[in-house]
Amino acid sequence: MREIVHIQAGQCGNQIGAKFWEVISDEHGVDPTGKYQGDSAVQVERINVYYNEAYEGKYVPRAVLVDLEPGTMDSVRSGPYGELFRPDNFVFGQSGAGNNWAKGHYTEGAELTDAVLEVVRREAENCDRLQGFQLTHSLGGGTGSGMGTLLVSKIREEYPDRLMSTFSVVPSPKVSDTVVEPYNATLSCYQLIENTDQTYCIDNEALYDICFRTLKLPTPSYGDLNHLISLTMSGVTTCLRFPGQLNADLRKLAVNMVPFPRLHFFITGFAPLTSRGCQQYRTLSVPELTQQMFDSRNMMAACNPKHGRYMTVAAIFRGRMSVKEIDEQMLNTQKKNYPYFSEWIPNNVKTASCDIPPRGLKMAATFIGNSTAIQELFRRIYDQFTAMFRRKAFLHWYTGEGMDEMEFTEAESNMGDLIAEYQQYQEVTAVDDYVDDD
Repeated sequence: MREIVHIQAGQCGNQIGAKFWEVISDEHGVDPTGKYQGDSAVQVERINVYYNEAYEGKYVPRAVLVDLEPGTMDSVRSGPYGELFRPDNFVFGQSGAGNNWAKGHYTEGAELTDAVLEVVRREAENCDRLQGFQLTHSLGGGTGSGMGTLLVSKIREEYPDRLMSTFSVVPSPKVSDTVVEPYNATLSCYQLIENTDQTYCIDNEALYDICFRTLKLPTPSYGDLNHLISLTMSGVTTCLRFPGQLNADLRKLAVNMVPFPRLHFFITGFAPLTSRGCQQYRTLSVPELTQQMFDSRNMMAACNPKHGRYMTVAAIFRGRMSVKEIDEQMLNTQKKNYPYFSEWIPNNVKTASCDIPPRGLKMAATFIGNSTAIQELFRRIYDQFTAMFRRKAFLHWYTGEGMDEMEFTEAESNMGDLIAEYQQYQEVTAVDDYVDDD
């Protein structure tokens, strides 16, 4: 099977990762002790993509759990699925990164990297055909951003022909956990642009908005936000985990979604999202799912796709539904919203379908969009970064760990270039004045 090695780094990465394993274990019929309790052969047909089969039919996640302090690890261990993970795959330090990217990337994190890579190597060697790696982390703190990106670059060196996909929680405009988020995020993006093949951008503010507006939760907790993220992750990885009519694997997804190597940052969405009270008043149908999936209020990154253009889109439908109807609906959506799709990439909407719906739903759809509107998200971080860097605020914490100011300048200009690239392709039309030099 084409296996995937999953890595979760830092507090946020481990919390999202733990939730992801809960959701997919449930879908595959694996109970918290790793025993298969399912009722369908389809559940185990491709279970090897994410799980190793161990002693007496126990299924063990192919996951590496990393943090620079032991606290998060303890909470994962004592959580509902704590027994599922292999104890050797917990790698943690004692000091913490203190929200400092430089500590995660150069000092504390660098000391722990070899231990993590050893575990990653062991997991990779046990695979028949390794497809790639996926990392869950946040860009605002120290461990997920600094050490997470260090691991990404080291793995890229060692496995240059394998795909690297990350689920990155980006800082949001109104919900800020730390003052130095813009620094950590900009330094991380520099690494992500160079070393990943696909990055799914998720942001807490967009998730809060979905909880307030759509799900009508008055006081959403991090548990609610993580549940939304895990629904999306489960949707994105459906086609890797279950046989479907149209199979999309990581590489197919990358080939169809990334028109230019640097522009691999995706917006994700999920449908149906309805509040408990409204569920019985709605029908679940392909048109309804399609409409909700393209709705900007369901996007999990705080940027409005109507301010940009979709270069490429992937839609993954789950449940028993007609593929013909799916294709018709997607075509309709494209025709109705043609100004928001780049006309210079024909057929830029890819669909995949799988018969197995998520637990508790008849049908569902997951949306992945590569839109030029995501520059709003980078521009926001870039402006905050520039405001602080101009006055060299908080810089001594980073230079004290051995970083050079030059690195900040480079990261800033790289982020500026990325924003300019997105803007350039937003303005391109199909019939640009193409001048031949001859």
